[in-house]
Amino acid sequence: MTSLSSTILALDEYAPLFAPPLVIAGIAALAFFMLGVVVHAYRDVANRHRNKTSNPMRGEGGHGAGH
Repeated sequence: MTSLSSTILALDEYAPLFAPPLVIAGIAALAFFMLGVVVHAYRDVANRHRNKTSNPMRGEGGHGAGH
């Protein structure tokens, strides 16, 4: 066997995973769930402050209101 053919055969081996594929999928699903929880929490904060940002030119300040 030449060195080229042994290199090609060595490249054909699969790299082992650190966990079974279902465990990796579960970890990914948990990560996306946690990101969804964070997004939902910030959505609640944005809804609480909606009345403060709905009309920035109401005379209390904002761009062009002066000092």
